[in-house]
Amino acid sequence: MSGNRRKSAVALAATAAISLFASACTGQSSSGASDDPSKETTITFWHGWINPSEAEAIQATVDAFQKAHPNIHVKVVGNMTDDKINQALRAGGSNTPDVVSSFTTNNVGKFCSSKAFVDLNPFLKKDGIDPEKTFPKAMNEYTQFDGVRCTVPLLGDAYGLYYNKDAFEKAGITEPPRTWSQLAEVAKKLTRTRGDSYERLGFMPNYHGYETTTEHYLGGWDPKYFDADGRSNIAKDPSFADMLSTQKKLVDDLGGYEKLEKFRTSFGDEWGAKHPFHTGQVAMQLDGEWRLGMAEEAKPGFEIGVAPMPVPDDRADTYGRGYLTGTIAGIAATSQKQNAAWELVKFMTTDTDAVVNFANAIHNVPSTLAALKSPKLKYDPRFKTFLDIAANPASTTTPPSVNGGAYLVSLQNLGFAVEKGEQKDIAAGLKKTAAEIDAAIEQAK
Repeated sequence: MSGNRRKSAVALAATAAISLFASACTGQSSSGASDDPSKETTITFWHGWINPSEAEAIQATVDAFQKAHPNIHVKVVGNMTDDKINQALRAGGSNTPDVVSSFTTNNVGKFCSSKAFVDLNPFLKKDGIDPEKTFPKAMNEYTQFDGVRCTVPLLGDAYGLYYNKDAFEKAGITEPPRTWSQLAEVAKKLTRTRGDSYERLGFMPNYHGYETTTEHYLGGWDPKYFDADGRSNIAKDPSFADMLSTQKKLVDDLGGYEKLEKFRTSFGDEWGAKHPFHTGQVAMQLDGEWRLGMAEEAKPGFEIGVAPMPVPDDRADTYGRGYLTGTIAGIAATSQKQNAAWELVKFMTTDTDAVVNFANAIHNVPSTLAALKSPKLKYDPRFKTFLDIAANPASTTTPPSVNGGAYLVSLQNLGFAVEKGEQKDIAAGLKKTAAEIDAAIEQAK
């Protein structure tokens, strides 16, 4: 998967915009498969990759599967979004996939609760695969909802801190910040003003600063988005108020929202060579594992450092954790060849060599604990930061919800209001936003 297919804002917008699977269109969520996977058969696999090298990599994975299972032929269709998947499954008929992969983990709750994808627990149990021992903790969390595991992870994304090592050295900074107070100190030390703007900004804290979103920041806390009854917990868990106030303080310390936003308008495209980290306009950047290759390709003229994102000061002993998300794979409930489909899903997501080879090819984080430790894994030494974040049981993700990522949109909107200074009472804002989230979930049910 490429970074731009993972971008949180895009995923959230897609979640809010599309009408997801109506339960009437899909069938049952538990395994009712009756096909014989040992017989000659053809299944269809839909995926979202469009970049030629990535499409070739997933095809190579399928080719390896077909070599091991010569009786199962796979028709591969790329550039399939959740919207296209939704339309096909609702329409039914012969033009529907058997196996589906998606970049939008936010939609897992909808995939599972609407029974659009089958429950994979019976398949896993049948083959003696324990998800808790197979996949990293956070990846386990974002692939199931309300007791139904309708997806499994297919490579992952981890978020960390990129920093300009040359700028650090010139400023006498010997190591990357480990806590938010250190981040603020280093950011101010690295910032150089020019008139009413900046020559260089130590760190862009604003939420519109590409990957600097509320959920990515919260990866350093230990947020509990929902309580045991499925109601929003953001007004009760102090992590949310602490993160919002910490981010707001950094915004104010670095010059204030308006000044930062004015500077942000000078930034290049997130996916192009003129990204502000590449150009030296910012000295530190929160970003995913894909940024390392993109930054090196842009030939920035300085040495790039990679580290985990700082954690709150009162959680300094958890440094090394981070936020995780990734691609998911599942079996469409409309499939008449679910056993054969499972063989492909199992191969792509649990065969160590298959996972490692795919990760090596597209430079993403492996999605099994065994693959994370495989000696066949090839990577830049700095990439190990992301491997360690993925393997860290303290790393977090955002939990699935019955209405997708709508709750994250609500929280992000509150974040926008807080950083602008429009919402001064954070506690009141969280309480109001929690009520908004609960009402939206009830409506979705």
